[in-house]
Amino acid sequence: MCPERVDHVPGGRVLEGLVLELGSTGSAPLPLVGGKALNLGKLAAAGFPVPRGFCLTTEAYRRAAPDGLDALAARLDTAATTAGQPEPGHAELDPLAAGARELIRAAAVPPDVDAAVRSAYAALGAEPAVAVRSSATAEDLPFASFAGQQDSYTGVVGPDAVIDAVHRCWASLWSDRAVAYRSANGISHREVGLAVVVQIMVDAAAAGVMFTANPVTGTRTETVINASPGAGQAVVSGAVNPDQFTVDTATATVLARVPGDDDPARGWSLADAELTELARLGDAVQRLFGAPQDIEWVFDAAGKAWLTQSRPITTLYPLADPFSGDPSALNPDPDGGTRVYLCGTLLQGLTRPITPIGLAALGLMRNSKGFWRYVNPGLRMYVDLTAVVQNKWGRRYLERILPLADGRSAAVFPELLADPRFALRERPRKTGPRPARPARPVGGPRARGTEASASLAMVLGLIPALIKAAVRPAAELRRAEAYGERLEAELVLAEPAGTVQRLDYAEQIANRTVDGLIRATLPGPSVGYIMLAVARRLLRGIAPPRELEAVLRGLPHNVTTEMDLELWQLAVGIGADPVSRDVFLAQDPARLAAAYRAGSLPGPAQAGVRDFLARYGHRAVAEIDLGMPRWSEEPDHILGMISNYLRVEDPEQAPDRQFRRAAGHAEERIRSLVERAGARGRWRARALELCLRRVRELSGLRELPKFHIVKVLGEMHRQLLLVGEELVRAGVVAAKEDVFFLDFAELRVGLRGARMQDFVSSRRRLYDVELRRRHIPRVLLSDGTDVEAAVMAKAPPIGALAGTPASAGTATGTVRVILDPVGARLEPGEILVAPSTDPGWTPLFMTAGALVMEMGGVISHGAVVAREYGIPAVVGVPDATTRLHNGQRVTVDGAAGTVRELPD
Repeated sequence: MCPERVDHVPGGRVLEGLVLELGSTGSAPLPLVGGKALNLGKLAAAGFPVPRGFCLTTEAYRRAAPDGLDALAARLDTAATTAGQPEPGHAELDPLAAGARELIRAAAVPPDVDAAVRSAYAALGAEPAVAVRSSATAEDLPFASFAGQQDSYTGVVGPDAVIDAVHRCWASLWSDRAVAYRSANGISHREVGLAVVVQIMVDAAAAGVMFTANPVTGTRTETVINASPGAGQAVVSGAVNPDQFTVDTATATVLARVPGDDDPARGWSLADAELTELARLGDAVQRLFGAPQDIEWVFDAAGKAWLTQSRPITTLYPLADPFSGDPSALNPDPDGGTRVYLCGTLLQGLTRPITPIGLAALGLMRNSKGFWRYVNPGLRMYVDLTAVVQNKWGRRYLERILPLADGRSAAVFPELLADPRFALRERPRKTGPRPARPARPVGGPRARGTEASASLAMVLGLIPALIKAAVRPAAELRRAEAYGERLEAELVLAEPAGTVQRLDYAEQIANRTVDGLIRATLPGPSVGYIMLAVARRLLRGIAPPRELEAVLRGLPHNVTTEMDLELWQLAVGIGADPVSRDVFLAQDPARLAAAYRAGSLPGPAQAGVRDFLARYGHRAVAEIDLGMPRWSEEPDHILGMISNYLRVEDPEQAPDRQFRRAAGHAEERIRSLVERAGARGRWRARALELCLRRVRELSGLRELPKFHIVKVLGEMHRQLLLVGEELVRAGVVAAKEDVFFLDFAELRVGLRGARMQDFVSSRRRLYDVELRRRHIPRVLLSDGTDVEAAVMAKAPPIGALAGTPASAGTATGTVRVILDPVGARLEPGEILVAPSTDPGWTPLFMTAGALVMEMGGVISHGAVVAREYGIPAVVGVPDATTRLHNGQRVTVDGAAGTVRELPD
């Protein structure tokens, strides 16, 4: 039976306040009809082919909801605050969900609801076969699809069967999977409701699912269609392996066909004309909703296409730059050319999103004289590499640098260069007279050439400092230390200060200090790594480059290493005091932090932690984000690390001993290399020894620029919290931390009295969504393509886990997957598996047997610190945090770059 589309009924027709004709649900409020019915109603109203039917509204569900359900929902909300973590434990959720289901199942369907359903079903005809489908208010949302979380029933015939299916749909709102999904997405169980869609079944010749953007690669210009003969439920549920077609949306050209598991003799499930029609329909639906869609479709026996559902594809990485104010920010080319972006925050070891104020601060700190362009899709900072990729010298630069910074990005780079969209561009020759250059307005932006010249002048200005550092390394160390003292003095705002003064200070201090900071702290480590490159050349034919790695172990003058060792010594002191030791071993980090704030830790511990935070309290996890709490305000992480250190019982695993051993190995390697170089000539040996000594003396300063930048951010953070306190008193925001979800211009609006609570709430929702995102494209095209995902789709990896060798050595141990170092516990010798790391993670390194990271290259922070501590490390391992699990035994080979899983 072929259903007919219902025309939109203006205002809708509601039967007994409970049933709404499907053709009018598009104008109904979401809390009344749920996401599925709302979207189907919009499709029907816009003229798309939608099977006719009706929606039983959430009012019917609320009338049927029994006493006690609200109390259970409240308990689920409370339990979800701990269960909705990256590694959810549903021990508390599942019994409560089961109780809610039983309450619904035991409750009778109210008579008025029963009558309304029977009347609406009778209006569809003589007992037609229908689909009865859940439509939850938290469903088909832009950030959470809830696909398959509630139940649907097909082929339902007769009023009694429809009533029974409705009742079962209501109960499925409380299925274990639906409750867990809501908890993971931060959706309140008390606020959710369920409507039910009843539609006439289509006699399907073929059915399936269509994605108006490629869900694997993210490409927005491709439509992916899964199809199988017969009803579409088998495709949706995964019961069959469907035919898959990838279609160019604009031209309807079929780019790829992958057969399913049906009889190949039958041919393809869809003809080219049907693929063209689906691609056209999908593109039109996407335009209607303004976002890529996941669409269920059916072709009936007469060859007519029907749409049975449309919802947003919630897994795609967003393309919008939420704070640029420019809808085309990710693709500014006037000719619409595709652009390529590299994720700069991933290169900094940061997988989480950055707060709005953090993005604003990074914008202030970027070199205003440079020619890099940045965008912030997904609340992460991406750098535009298009011009570099299309330039011969730029390509050479990236081919040299990317393998050091991020092996995974480097691995997909050849694929990018082979793309004709990024072919080399020749600069046009100037044949006519040079046009007059318009005068730059006073105070206006610099011309590009002026910016490039100024940037070059800055680089050239560092040359004398580089020479001085190479000739007099001890003087360079003294100069770096003196700069730190000057910076401390400069970061003092005269008190008393007004709120506007504090905001001005926070906004301007970065611009005033960053250039000077770079000039003062960059020459030393630059010379160290230049000398390392010279040493590599001197050792050609004498020793392989990998042997030089040991020279970088146990480097002196590294502020992060010094911090970690000071933390270890603090733990040693606390361990020597029995009372302090007992307190730290008995209490979790949150309780220890509360005791520290109250000043009630045992005396030696209270004083030791206070002194440590006086020096390092400006640091944080994800510390380049201005909005992240500093250790001085949330010391839980540091106190948890102390507790971990107190559990180290083997003296040989003590971090200070490991560091001294690493330094000793470095000195032995220098002697060995110099001796071998001596066989080629005395002067080569002397030159090599000089280079390696400079490496040891100066390379450890590589952490100093970031250390001081974070110190600036720490003071900005403190001043902004004081601004936040004033805005709370004025009723502008609800909490002082809300200031981190506004930028500097918005804060000034708030200081003038504008209420910003709604603005902050929307920003927090966006941030929370991105905080849950597990996969971040490292190389992203402006058409949405995740370049690495596209490469992997063509040639999936085979065999063991492999990445980039980062620190030589082998270690066998049990895996500990850690997604956030705050409160994390790592037993001595365990294999630390993480998405990426920054200095906030390094206290964990001191007890780790080895390091495995999803992100990074040989010069990334985690790799450098692992080498300094002498622990094996493999970085750039795709999906390591999901492919490895806690308690699993593995062998990490840091020289081969492999992680080998061992039998249990």
